[in-house]
Amino acid sequence: MPRKKSATAAPRRPAVNRVRRGDCLSLLAKLPDASVPLAFADPPFNIGYDYDSYDDHRSSEDYLDWSKRWMSELCRVLRPDGTLWLAIGDEYAAELKVLATRELGLTCRSWVIWYYTFGVNCRQKFSRSHAHLFHFVRDPDAFTFNTDAIRVPSARELVYGDRRANPTGRLPDDTWILRPQDLPEGFSANEDTWYFPRVCGTFKERSGWHGCQMPEQLLGRIIRASSNPGDLVLDPFAGSGTTLAVAKKLGRTFLGFELSEAYADQIRKRLAAIQVGQPLDGAPEPLKSVPATAQGRRLQPRSRRPRKPA
Repeated sequence: MPRKKSATAAPRRPAVNRVRRGDCLSLLAKLPDASVPLAFADPPFNIGYDYDSYDDHRSSEDYLDWSKRWMSELCRVLRPDGTLWLAIGDEYAAELKVLATRELGLTCRSWVIWYYTFGVNCRQKFSRSHAHLFHFVRDPDAFTFNTDAIRVPSARELVYGDRRANPTGRLPDDTWILRPQDLPEGFSANEDTWYFPRVCGTFKERSGWHGCQMPEQLLGRIIRASSNPGDLVLDPFAGSGTTLAVAKKLGRTFLGFELSEAYADQIRKRLAAIQVGQPLDGAPEPLKSVPATAQGRRLQPRSRRPRKPA
């Protein structure tokens, strides 16, 4: 006779360290309940981006209904002490935050602003230079947050050169910044923005085949803070594969879903070239260094032709 399943049996662990091609709703439905410690979701923003296998021109009602379905599935698969990070643009940030907290029962620990250089040029509005990063947890009293893994230099060290500065640094603010020379006048170190650059075409870490690539250092901060070595990191919109690449480098297990077969193939190639323990691409400390370009290219001044005599 077949054995009866124990009511207290641990949740079945999904197959890991891979990217699976397919629709995230179908693939999430195959994951067991309460099996994922950390999920990072960077879904399409519904702003008309040209994906090869996804229509980014949904009506608002359709987009929000779809978002509720995949966010509900993520909540189901999160462990009781699990964490969900959501990256989203201005257009739907407020709606998805309310959906997560009021309807799905998550707690928002932080609403981080990712401010980046090389912003997206816009017409008849200020250029886009930020995205929203929501830090949600299932249980506000039980979740992973590794403070010592994500410390940054303090203003006392960077600005004032004070010898009393804590050599281990301090926790990052919830506004993340990258290049101090690009800070607007009056922007101080204790404000709530994280500063990392977009991965532009000249950057050495640029994959070259996906237009919406996250910086490895940004994902590194999230994964170090919200998971432990060996934990599973799930990305339902794998895209360029940065979440999975960083998880592998940091010694986590990983699982990604990607609708596009072409993107999924490229992610597999990217992961195959990575070793556990390999350094993350990009500037390790954005307030002290800047990202390198692919060949160290710099703008060269034009040579002036001598004027013809009058």
